[in-house]
Amino acid sequence: MKPPIKRLSDLKPPAAPTGAYARPSPSVARRKTAKVLTEAEKAAFLASRPDLAPKG
Repeated sequence: MKPPIKRLSDLKPPAAPTGAYARPSPSVARRKTAKVLTEAEKAAFLASRPDLAPKG
């Protein structure tokens, strides 16, 4: 008789509850969030960089 089929979910450990993760290391904590450019700032940046012009 064949052994029962194991499902992938049976092999993985259960998910960690929220708040159970370790605190971020100093190198990760120093990273800053990215600045989101306005349309005008984006247009000015792309105008100053002709090498980034869309290929057409």
